[in-house]
Amino acid sequence: MAQWTGKVVGGVLGALALGPVGAALGVILGHQFDTSSAGPQPAGPALDAAAVGDLFFRTTFQVMGHIAKAHGRVSEQDIEAARGVMAELRLGPAQVRAAIAHFTAGKQPTFALDAALTTLARACVGRPDLLRVFVELQLRVALAGRDLDATARALLQRIAARLGISLLELAQMEAVLRIRRGSFSGARSRASAASDLAQAYRVLAVEPTADDEEVAKAYRRQLSRHHPDKLKANGLPDSMIEHAKQRTQQIIEAYELVRERRGL
Repeated sequence: MAQWTGKVVGGVLGALALGPVGAALGVILGHQFDTSSAGPQPAGPALDAAAVGDLFFRTTFQVMGHIAKAHGRVSEQDIEAARGVMAELRLGPAQVRAAIAHFTAGKQPTFALDAALTTLARACVGRPDLLRVFVELQLRVALAGRDLDATARALLQRIAARLGISLLELAQMEAVLRIRRGSFSGARSRASAASDLAQAYRVLAVEPTADDEEVAKAYRRQLSRHHPDKLKANGLPDSMIEHAKQRTQQIIEAYELVRERRGL
């Protein structure tokens, strides 16, 4: 599996960012990730990129299965949501079989969620963006399956906490994913427009009651945090750059909506 996991991880990031077209781009970038990781690796206990990719792939689908089973019964919507991710990643027959096997393993009562998360977190030390993508992917499936009901939400909050992701950051991820399912623009009802605005403030991580200066500062802070060039300088692999670009675009769109509604 180590021969194709870089493509899978790249596909995950591309799919999250740009849908099917992004997934194809992510596979290409993931291939570059595989190639760059094929050389000599530093000595020590740290996993190399291929091993991290294998673990990322396995744990992703195991945890998907665990979240689906947390309801007591895995629904058709849960299965379709998981298969939708597999399709977006353009997995081959052998890869789909592996993903299904991991999903099934995660459904078992013997699956140790905390141990799996601890192993993933240790493997991703110095790779925090992978952990973020992992949680975003779980959120995406939970939203597609049961619209992130109370059971899935509580479990995802627990998962995020174990991976060092705050509730605020989790809310921001959810806001971005919900925005991607809809749109900031076009003909909107009054209720939908109000919802969009609330989500925009969440993307910017600022309260709607903040003054204009605070909103501008929050916008600049989020841009700085997610700027692709800065992330790349800090070690973000090329396979994640498109994801970072899309996150930046979402921040820009959120700020533009807030500016428009405030008449700035």
